[in-house]
Amino acid sequence: MRTLPRTSTTEMEVTSIRLERTLKQKLKELAGNQGYQALIRDILWNYVQQKSGDYRPQFSKTDIRATIEASARKDESCVLTGKLIPENELMLLGLTIHGDLVPLSIESISID
Repeated sequence: MRTLPRTSTTEMEVTSIRLERTLKQKLKELAGNQGYQALIRDILWNYVQQKSGDYRPQFSKTDIRATIEASARKDESCVLTGKLIPENELMLLGLTIHGDLVPLSIESISID
């Protein structure tokens, strides 16, 4: 998860949110020195960017460990090139070094 530039806390609005005690504890554990509120902001910003279409993961070919042929069930965007992969088109699923499966266009993996 990438970290967004920090806004001064004096420029932020105070918002109250109720979390289950175990969820809050898990967030604190995951956040480490970053702090769980900053982690929640990062999670929320990533969600907003993904839903708005502004999110572009930063991957390179060296991040891809393996590929699997697949068919796009909906329009996808190649994580290496940003190229649209239309619904029903042949594509690849790339297994990243972090264990994620990401959409890849066939051309994005071709040997240079």
